[in-house]
Amino acid sequence: QVQLVESGGGLVQPGGSLRLTCVASGSIFSISTWSWYRQAPGKQREMIAGITRLGKTNYAGSVQGRFSISSDNSKATVYLQMDSLQPEDTAIYYCKLGHRSSWTDPTLDYWGQGTQVTVSS
Repeated sequence: QVQLVESGGGLVQPGGSLRLTCVASGSIFSISTWSWYRQAPGKQREMIAGITRLGKTNYAGSVQGRFSISSDNSKATVYLQMDSLQPEDTAIYYCKLGHRSSWTDPTLDYWGQGTQVTVSS
């Protein structure tokens, strides 16, 4: 099994920055993709950033140019650098890992427990 633990959330003023970290542990074999999602109160969970094992990234339009995803697969870790935060970025942030347990197994998704980010003055 694979477990994910996020950290780095908290309260920040508008215009501020935070860096989220997500570390995978357990039987890590092959990392396919990392993604960050967020869910604001009363809204559906949305994908905001993703990175493949080859380093290709993609972003939701709402965070493009302000957020940056990076990963260190040797450490089974993904990061989300969030700059120019605004109140509308307030949400619970989740990491997701696409992982294969062997070359013959399918890729499965694993989720972290979430970390709260609150942007408020």
